Amino acid sequence: MAAKNKKAKNFIALPQYPGGQKALRKFITDNLRYPEEALEKKIEGDVFVSFQVSNQGKTEEVTVLKGIGYKCDEEAIRVIRLLQYEPAHNRGMKVRSNMRTSVRFRLPVRHATSIQYTTTSASRPVEKKAGIVHHYTITLNPSEKKS
Repeated sequence: MAAKNKKAKNFIALPQYPGGQKALRKFITDNLRYPEEALEKKIEGDVFVSFQVSNQGKTEEVTVLKGIGYKCDEEAIRVIRLLQYEPAHNRGMKVRSNMRTSVRFRLPVRHATSIQYTTTSASRPVEKKAGIVHHYTITLNPSEKKS
């Protein structure tokens, strides 16, 4: 007997985020506002959430599975509620899908700022103003609070 090639069948289609996982991560990162309380306490971590996606692609019933506190859990819920998925086409059946994801909270990295400032004026005859070239380099270092 010859082996038959079995075709995998997916009877229920799941909703997909437009642009895939990369676009989902970018949306979360772009819309995330780091809570002041977490910034002051220098809190970092991941908030794990579960949610349902309705047959219209809206996120509903967002719950925190594992949080880090300091208002980060509430911010994760707010951002997940903003998500809009592409509706799944399931031959007229209304299907709610359960999803899970994590929202990353990482403290912003501070870099020293360097500004280069140059003024020039041409050295011409006296009636056009004698010019001198000045070069300045200003480096600003943010003052770091010591705990």
